[in-house]
Amino acid sequence: MALLLRDLTLDVSDDEQKLPAVAAHFLGIDAKILNNFRIVRRSIDARKKSRILKVYTVEFSCSDEAGLVDRVASSRLEQLPDKAETVQPRVKVKHHALVVGMGPAGLFAAKRLAECGVSVTLIDRGRPVEQRVKDVESFWASAQFDAVSNVQFGEGGAGTFSDGKLTTRLNHPQRLSVLQALVDCGAPEDILIEARPHVGTDRLRKVVINFRQHLIDLGVTVLFEKCLTDLELHQGRVVGAVFNDGETLACDSLILAPGHSARDTYLMLDRNGVQLEAKSFAVGVRVEHPAELINQIQYGAFADRLPVADYALRYNDDESGRGVYSFCMCPGGEVINAASEVDGLVVNGMSRMARKGDYSNSALVVTVGPQDWGEEKLGGMHFQQEWERKAFTAGGAGFLAPAQNMMSFVGQGQGALKSSCRPGVVESELREVLPDFVYSGLRRALPHFNRKMKGFLTSEAVLIGVETRTSAPLRITRNDRGESVSHPGLYPTGEGAGYAGGIMSAALDGLRAADQVVQSVL
Repeated sequence: MALLLRDLTLDVSDDEQKLPAVAAHFLGIDAKILNNFRIVRRSIDARKKSRILKVYTVEFSCSDEAGLVDRVASSRLEQLPDKAETVQPRVKVKHHALVVGMGPAGLFAAKRLAECGVSVTLIDRGRPVEQRVKDVESFWASAQFDAVSNVQFGEGGAGTFSDGKLTTRLNHPQRLSVLQALVDCGAPEDILIEARPHVGTDRLRKVVINFRQHLIDLGVTVLFEKCLTDLELHQGRVVGAVFNDGETLACDSLILAPGHSARDTYLMLDRNGVQLEAKSFAVGVRVEHPAELINQIQYGAFADRLPVADYALRYNDDESGRGVYSFCMCPGGEVINAASEVDGLVVNGMSRMARKGDYSNSALVVTVGPQDWGEEKLGGMHFQQEWERKAFTAGGAGFLAPAQNMMSFVGQGQGALKSSCRPGVVESELREVLPDFVYSGLRRALPHFNRKMKGFLTSEAVLIGVETRTSAPLRITRNDRGESVSHPGLYPTGEGAGYAGGIMSAALDGLRAADQVVQSVL
């Protein structure tokens, strides 16, 4: 057994070695009787700038744990049940699964399937991460676009070029097992306790390489540069897949984890009659501030004693009825050109593990939905393409991103156009590359954000367009067994299937898909 104690606080300058004494003082006992003491969660409370606190949840054991809980009688203290050992089921019949897509959903699905005795072939349209990093760096340096290997396509998925955030709103029982799997492959152990864990793009690339080797050791066959171009059907059931318009691989089940930018895959699914439905997402820009400015706004006098600051902002626009919010904030990072089509431009954010870049950035986006493009299932995808093509044109049709100083954007002055975005930015009127309601919503939201974070609205900030890939523009509908409602044997999963919103939630959804395949053959 063990006890869990929440909401222990230390001042910013306090050493964590003080925590056992702080816990003992709260409990009214001698710190010497606290055994196996460890931190299980760590966060920062910056709500009061005059006294920013470090906040902890700790776990420990001691004699008479039940009696201690009764004496303290606080909701902050609870006795944990004994941890039940999880035993993975083993498939006893021969079953071959194709897993298409090497983002987090596909990687974790392949891992779980192999651990359960399923024969797995894992496939991606792009290249291994070692080559993919070189391809992307070449694009950012020379604007020579590679349709096979880019920020969206390749081993690791789009999250490989991101902040590597591992947060999720899901209180999922397998969350810690996902984190532990990443640690086992080289992620820092701190992600097991941080309230807002992240790996960073540089460390994540190494984790992905080690994860691949782990899968190979489990018996998974890993194939690259094979784009899914058709489905093999027998009496309405998926029994195989066609790659590169020629090579067919048979399967007993197909787990499809395509990523939110696989537009040719969406078209292929629609052509095959796979049931799809439109869903809402968000569109806007990336905002970039000097990191020191955001640190000062968030932490004040404590800025030099704390990790680089992040933020989360939201505004309900009464005039349009839409939400306007920050998304995927990247402290100490850079804005990246994340194009995946030859005639379109989309931006995103990325940070390295240390988050020591000169700038901090975030998406500022406005909700969009089927009301903005009509009843067409693929309408959201076409809506994204329309604005990405306008951004491409506004940037000079050479993959330079259209950008505007924040004060110019709100009509309150001018300012410099400094940005980390490569291969570069071009000064533009962002009203030309955004839907009118998005442009107006952002202009109304910025003064509100400035009231929440005084100094946010500044000539030191730049807005870069466009951000359109906040999530998938459609959902591949599935039943309660995890299969496509129209095509048995097809298991849609992850962010591209419309069921996740980040690395962690996609990984968890991949595990769910694998478990449902296993259950179908036990």
